[in-house]
Amino acid sequence: MQADRLTSAILVNVLVRRAAAAGGFATVLVKGDEISGVILIQAVEKGHDSGLFERVPDWEGGYRLTRCGPDPQEGPEALSQYIARRRRSDPDLWVIELDIADVERFAAETIC
Repeated sequence: MQADRLTSAILVNVLVRRAAAAGGFATVLVKGDEISGVILIQAVEKGHDSGLFERVPDWEGGYRLTRCGPDPQEGPEALSQYIARRRRSDPDLWVIELDIADVERFAAETIC
């Protein structure tokens, strides 16, 4: 029997609201499937891109964030191309820009 889980739309909504409450900023760049869309976090700290993270299932039945996509030093064009490729293969994908201190930890605590 599978345990109930929160939908992608609820997780994204919680992330956006919690970021605002903590003095950060989160915005939905690409809206995906409301029930089960994969969530990508475009991590930004003080306006500087610090990478892309994907919420993936772990072996213990939970979730974790894992780094994906191009290195931030490759520039915004490489990131745009990566997201476009991912969207072609998975049109249900969510992309969230999150700008807050210790962004990876914050996102993991919120949606994993």
